[in-house]
Amino acid sequence: MPIAVDIDVMLARRKMSVGELAERVGITPANLAVLKNGRAKAVRFTTLAALCDVLECQPGDLLRWEPEEATTPPAVRSA
Repeated sequence: MPIAVDIDVMLARRKMSVGELAERVGITPANLAVLKNGRAKAVRFTTLAALCDVLECQPGDLLRWEPEEATTPPAVRSA
């Protein structure tokens, strides 16, 4: 997935545990772990806003786009 999640970086900067963040945001530690580990398929704006509020950051501090490695198409054969 080309979207990378940097919640760990902000947790370290704020010296906050995953459990504390989950409690303050109002989500389960398991759901936060799914998001933190990049396994989430989506995130609600309300959750993103709560994360930003608690961590005192911008959405771009938590999420970033990384281009996927382009695969080279197979060579086209001439007849």
